[in-house]
Amino acid sequence: YELHIKALYHSARGGIGASTIAHNLAWSIAERQESSATLLDLDLSFGTAALDFNQDPPQSIADALMAPDRVDDVFLERVTTKQTQRLQMLTAPATLEREFELDPQSYEMVIERVRRTSPFVVLDLPHTWTSWVKNTLLSADDAIIVAGPDLASLRNTKNIIDLLKAMRPYDSPPAVVLSMVGVPKRPEIPFKDFAEALGAEPVAAIPFDPQLFGMAANNGQMVGEVAPLSKTAIALDALAASLTGRKPVEAKKSSFTDKIP
Repeated sequence: YELHIKALYHSARGGIGASTIAHNLAWSIAERQESSATLLDLDLSFGTAALDFNQDPPQSIADALMAPDRVDDVFLERVTTKQTQRLQMLTAPATLEREFELDPQSYEMVIERVRRTSPFVVLDLPHTWTSWVKNTLLSADDAIIVAGPDLASLRNTKNIIDLLKAMRPYDSPPAVVLSMVGVPKRPEIPFKDFAEALGAEPVAAIPFDPQLFGMAANNGQMVGEVAPLSKTAIALDALAASLTGRKPVEAKKSSFTDKIP
């Protein structure tokens, strides 16, 4: 089968839900599209994949990054957490007890090793701009920039798009997902104006829905498990289908669906 890397990046600032989107996207690729997928949480100090999936693994992706030469299939099997039959992940240690100042080549080696074992790889990248983050975005098959509908997000998103287009002119342009749209009483840049300023229309707009995301977080589940017929779940499933080149799969009603609009 073909191997793909999907990279997600916190484009403008923290707190806009990019990690949540990355985790839900990986789940949708695995469970809706029924294709094996691996999620890599690369925000070593503050990553939330383990929390979002209600896992407490004894080892993390840092174990692989600190010894990239030892990463073979057996090593990966030991540090990988199997969430479902089709979804596995390497979670972040999420600790401040040490500073992870790693050789950028370590990231490249580990990502490449994982890439050989899974048809789809979703990278949850930290909200930083370093040489390895930049190189990872440049080498990804699909780069997805998550932005909020505000001026800082618009500026930073445009800067990243312009850079990626210039440095990978023959690859597909980066996609933009608008997140946390519709926060009450908050001035926002309208979708149309955001798209016009970027010169490209965002591929999805994820609404601000604290009840839905809060319920999913408290249950250690994804949005598609808690409320598969919600607008948010449908948008995430459509994004997963687009990235995999397949048609969206009709979701079945869950026991929570009636409680979520």
